[in-house]
Formats: sequence, structure tokens, C-alpha cells
Amino acid sequence: MTNDKTISRRGFIKTTVAGVGALAAPALISSKALASSGELNFTGWAGYPDLKDKVFPAFNKATGITVNFTELPDQDAMFAQAKVALQSGGIDMIEPTIDRWGGWNSNGLLQAWDPAKLAMDNYLPGLADGAAGTRSRDKDGKLFYVPSNWGTEALVANVKDAKLSSPPSIGDLFNPENQIVVRPHSALVAAGRWLEAQGKLPRPWLDSYTDMGAMTQLWDMALDFAIKNKGNVVQWWSGENDAHAGFVANGATLGQCWDSTGYNLRNDGYKYIAPAEGAIAWHQGFVCMKNAVNVDQAHELAKFVSTPEGAALWATAFSSNPVGKGAAAMLKPDVAAYYSGTFDDAALAKLWWWPDQSAEFIAKRGEYADKYKAA
Repeated sequence: MTNDKTISRRGFIKTTVAGVGALAAPALISSKALASSGELNFTGWAGYPDLKDKVFPAFNKATGITVNFTELPDQDAMFAQAKVALQSGGIDMIEPTIDRWGGWNSNGLLQAWDPAKLAMDNYLPGLADGAAGTRSRDKDGKLFYVPSNWGTEALVANVKDAKLSSPPSIGDLFNPENQIVVRPHSALVAAGRWLEAQGKLPRPWLDSYTDMGAMTQLWDMALDFAIKNKGNVVQWWSGENDAHAGFVANGATLGQCWDSTGYNLRNDGYKYIAPAEGAIAWHQGFVCMKNAVNVDQAHELAKFVSTPEGAALWATAFSSNPVGKGAAAMLKPDVAAYYSGTFDDAALAKLWWWPDQSAEFIAKRGEYADKYKAA
């Protein structure tokens, strides 16, 4: 785990009277991109219609660049598609999380960004510098990852029917009185973190991310506990659409889901809650394919998302947090109020940032997730 906890959501999200619909000032785009126009083949997350409906049209208006958007449900699908594209082409730019790009790079999928073609000073402190900045570069200091947005994975609870501890805990996911929707590998992390909080692990849970022997020991324990308490799972999720359906179609009363799921259900009797053990926090960003054709256009989209206007649009599309300075003042008031109402200072201090995860770790994690689902 890194010192990314220094990032303050309260410092990013401030309720204002300005909505994203009021964005009018053009982003600072290079004259080269304006002259070349062109296209960009971008692969990203499914379930966020504002990307196609609002963000990419705004980017096109500012730069003349057309984004060809391929939607995939999760990073595993993106990684698999990227490996195919390394041979066949068709992808310039993808949007994984900071803990995953190293595995992509070790598989020869990526090329470094050129910081001179970006606007690194646009980013909020702590997102592209400090510990996060170090995690965004390889051992030679080359920049392979630039931020796009960030957020959390915590409890989404039916206010009326969920059975919650006081204070609410990730252990509530394993209460048979709750009907839950979870992502398999995240549920195993919840199990491991809960066992650790109860003093039932022989070593720190974070050891499993740096020592494969420790992973086998600790994830075996988490898997055993999760399987014994699996009877209340009503749906697995891998992307936004699955998570949402778990509640509205299959009657889940509790889940461990992204903040965007909680936001989308906020008016339907659900609340987004940071558990006592701390919400999982994620840091999402852009990587450039090694065989990208439209490299300059990829840099322009990354730069656009670092501007106040672009960062606010991108964060609003994901119902998440922006990465650019000045973007918080452009968020819609209901988005700002939602986040500031979920995380007080104590909850911010407990954020649990996804650690770096090697390709070997991810493969083994997938095996554990498959065993959990199949049990």
C-alpha cells in the first residue's frame, strides 16, 4: 500500500451552483492536434453513457478528433482485448487502474507517454505526483500511466431492509440476513480484510500482494470463509450494469460496489456507506498501446481530461472524483453533495487503496475468484 491516503476527497469535492452543463471555456489543446484532426481508438468501461453522449462530443468540438469508443465491462476483458490488439491493431488508448498497468507493461502491451505533450501541472496534488506519480512510472522513470478519475468501492445498502452492524462493517456482507451483490475478487478481499480486523489472520493481508506464498496462505483462508458464508449471494458483478441489476432486478439488500452504483441508486432507497474497516479506493487512468497508431490524439485526450472542463466531464460521467485542478467547482451540486455526505474526515483517513498487482498475482486472484463462484 502507498501513501496515497494523503489525497483528500473533501478537498476535491465542493458543492457549487455550477453544473457540468455550464462548461463553456475551451480546453487548452495544441495547434498540432487542431490541425491534424483525425481519430482515436479508445477502449474503456461499459455502463457510462455520458462518455459517448457528452464527453467525446465535447472533446471533438475542442480538438476535431473523433473518438471510436469500444466498451468493455471490466479490466480483465480490456487486458484480453489488448493482447489481441497487440497483434491485430485497433486500440490506441485504454483506461485501467493504477494497480494494474504494471502487469500490462510486463506483457509488452504499452508504450510510455511523452510528458512534454501532456500538461502535468493540471493535475491535483497527489494524483500524478508523490506516491501515485512513482507508481505511474517504470524503474527507469518513464511515464506509463496518467490519471483520469478516482473513487471508491464500499457498501451500497437498502436503507429499509439491509441488516447493518453499528457502525456498518464489511462483515455485514457475510450476514445471512442480507441478500448481497458482490464482485468475486472484491468479496474475497472483503473477507480477508474482515478476518484481519478480527485478528484471525497470521500475518497482514497486504503481504499477499508482495509475496505469492503469503497470498496462497491468506487467500485460502479468505476463500474458505467466503464459501462458508456464500448462501446470501444473489448476483455477481463485474461492471456497472451487473451491479445495478443485482439490486433492481434481483432484490439485493446490500452490496460492495463502486460509488457510481450507489449514486445511481441514491433516489431509490439506497445509501452508499463507508464501512468501519475503510472503503476500498481506486485510481483510474490512461495507458497507450505499444502499437498505437494515433499517438498524438491519445495525448490530446489525456490532456483534455486533465483540464478543469474535461476532468469535470469525465468524473461526472463516472459519478466519481475529478483529477484536474479547478474541476470540483464545475461538478453538478448533487454529485458533490453525494460524495461529501458519504466521507467525513474519519472515513477519508481509512481509505484502503488497491495495492499494485502483478500479472502473476492477477492470474492467481482469478483462480480464487473462479473457485468462489463455482463452490
